[in-house]
Amino acid sequence: MKKNIAIIMGGYSSEYQISLKSGNVVFETLDFSKYNAYRVHIFKDKWVYVDENDAEFPIDKNNFSVNINNESITFDCVFNAIHGSPGEDGFMQAYFELLGIPHSSCPMYQAAVTFNKRDCLSILKPYGIKTAESYYLNLGDAINENSIIEKVGLPCFVKANKAGSSFGVTKVHKKEDLQNAIDIAFKEDDEIIIEQFLDGTEVSVGVITYKGETKVLPITEIVSENDFFDYEAKYLGKSQEITPARLSEEQEEKVNIVAKKVYETLKMTGFSRSEYIFKDGDPHLLEVNTVPGLTKESILPQQAAEDGISLADLFDNAIQEALK
Repeated sequence: MKKNIAIIMGGYSSEYQISLKSGNVVFETLDFSKYNAYRVHIFKDKWVYVDENDAEFPIDKNNFSVNINNESITFDCVFNAIHGSPGEDGFMQAYFELLGIPHSSCPMYQAAVTFNKRDCLSILKPYGIKTAESYYLNLGDAINENSIIEKVGLPCFVKANKAGSSFGVTKVHKKEDLQNAIDIAFKEDDEIIIEQFLDGTEVSVGVITYKGETKVLPITEIVSENDFFDYEAKYLGKSQEITPARLSEEQEEKVNIVAKKVYETLKMTGFSRSEYIFKDGDPHLLEVNTVPGLTKESILPQQAAEDGISLADLFDNAIQEALK
């Protein structure tokens, strides 16, 4: 019997267009001899199944089913391709876990924790995971520029705490630019993280559960033409992504150990991609993404390909792991 797979894509955040691309790549890549694949768009104003003619059929949120020509379709598994909210922050995970429907991403708690950069870094610090110095602000907090700069130095990064794809991120070089950067970040989120600038090699590390084992994929080095790896660098070709990264054996071993430790400490499953910067020879964790980009150009698929894992195999494995 072919399994019915819902590929959820879209979402409520600024990243929805990237998510639609990822979801469509999954749809086009899945083995149709094994799976009936259904594209499901999740937006604030509608949850719909979209057929090959772009006709839309509403999803029944009571049991996540869809009625097509008087036939009710339910799903054996959900492939999650939503970057940002509600696919990467725990909401969809909680919903599917309540309904008892297997899904390809990590569990609800892991999604919520990793989506919150501050909480994620706080949990990992006691396990010896190195991170940049940081300063936290909530909307409405008094802003003391001197104490911020005293803690994190200049230049520094001002980031929205719970947003992906480098939205709401500014690199600040001068004290007088700090307030504007804070305003930009608060447009994306009501919590901010201000981090020390680490000047070193930046790498991105994919870790997945592959055939029942934690697998660290080949490492990608990020070389941005812009001042940092921002949205333009990420999606508009203003960066070089070099896989495998140009690291010494010692650096590679260190980052592999840390990336695996982060994945296992957080009790992750499914896909993850974490970003590190080397400072004084040691990888410092910036953040963990649990629904990384899945287009052919995206970093995690590039890493899988370098390891000899095709897109079809990568996606098939994610579904098989979810169905276990």
